Amino acid sequence: MNIEHLYKAFLECTSVTTDTRKVTANAIFFALKGDNFNGNKFAQQALENGAKYAVIDEKEYTTNSQMILVKDVLAALQELASYHRKKLNLPIIALTGSNGKTTTKELINAVLSTQFRTSATKGNLNNHIGVPLTLLEMTQETEIGIVEMGANHPKEIAFLCSIAQPNYGLITNFGKAHLEGFGSLEGVITAKSELYDYLKAHNKTVFINTNDTTQLKQIGSYKPVFTFGEESATDANIKLTNAQSEVTVNFDGTEITSHLTGLYNFNNISSAIAIGSYFEVSTANIKKGIENYIPSNNRSQFLEKDSNKIILDAYNANPTSMKAALENFIQYTTDLHKTVFLGDMFELGSTSAEEHQAILNYLESHFNGSIYIIGKHFYNTTANGKNTLKFELFEDLKKHLSTTTLENEFILIKGSRGMALERILELL
Repeated sequence: MNIEHLYKAFLECTSVTTDTRKVTANAIFFALKGDNFNGNKFAQQALENGAKYAVIDEKEYTTNSQMILVKDVLAALQELASYHRKKLNLPIIALTGSNGKTTTKELINAVLSTQFRTSATKGNLNNHIGVPLTLLEMTQETEIGIVEMGANHPKEIAFLCSIAQPNYGLITNFGKAHLEGFGSLEGVITAKSELYDYLKAHNKTVFINTNDTTQLKQIGSYKPVFTFGEESATDANIKLTNAQSEVTVNFDGTEITSHLTGLYNFNNISSAIAIGSYFEVSTANIKKGIENYIPSNNRSQFLEKDSNKIILDAYNANPTSMKAALENFIQYTTDLHKTVFLGDMFELGSTSAEEHQAILNYLESHFNGSIYIIGKHFYNTTANGKNTLKFELFEDLKKHLSTTTLENEFILIKGSRGMALERILELL
């Protein structure tokens, strides 16, 4: 089937899904394949669950005219998304980066949606499947699209740009994330800058945080750009006024107090303010959007439990984000005793031992509170501080905490998603 016929079928449907459990009436189901599953086998079930069409790539699963046979389902999904994007011809903002992508995307959406009909990536569906699904949720009523792009190998951002064809782009930062796939920090910078490469090649606008010298170096003398940061010469001048508990900034003479904690969230907030300013969102609505955004999903959440205050930042971790979280935690002034729980960082490849040791060395040199490190990588580090306790398994930590009472503590919980350190909350 050619793309025009597939697009016609898509327009007859009310939603797109790749999961039979999420099929709604008149949906179009794409039968994707993975290492351990074959979506073709569930195509008939999708129709029985209410789907109008099922897109398959194995002829033997064709049962009726509602089955749409293509050469490759994933390629068809991606081509359809690109075709739909061209038909809509709406402004799309793409963002990527090592840390803060999802929070920044949510903040941008919170600001822009005060004045525009927006459509943004759900959660962190930011890969070769998530980006097409994001684009296919956009409609003729959408005024601005916001697309988050993730990658753990070179050329992925370039590929996602070829599908989404963004008009605007933002890189949150360059950090030591997914080193197993990128090889080095230099590899990360090159890969993330594929967004800049696309925008430059198509003469599109780049949002540049002038607080980040690497961004300035990567963009060079390219125009058009829209700059933001603490320097007065920027297009959007934003000042950090408080990073104790909830981050507060000053923009255009207006104080904006977020529900986000951490110095590292200043740049995320600034990005949203700058993009709102570019699209002429009123300062009052920018303030409204930022102040109404409530973090969730274990991202920079400020919690209280009994006598303890907790920063829960356990959605993900890499050496850059972990050090930023520690720097922020250390600078807090509080009368409470400070305690840190750190979990392993994943996807660091051959640098894993070195990076875990560097984090522990930094923490033991700059922090005089209690340190709990959890996971096989941290367990294999050399600890020199008398306040450092190591646990190879989460169950070992759980056993220890069952005999220990933590009261009147200020606690940071940080680790990679696979560590699921939010479970610590149940132990406090």
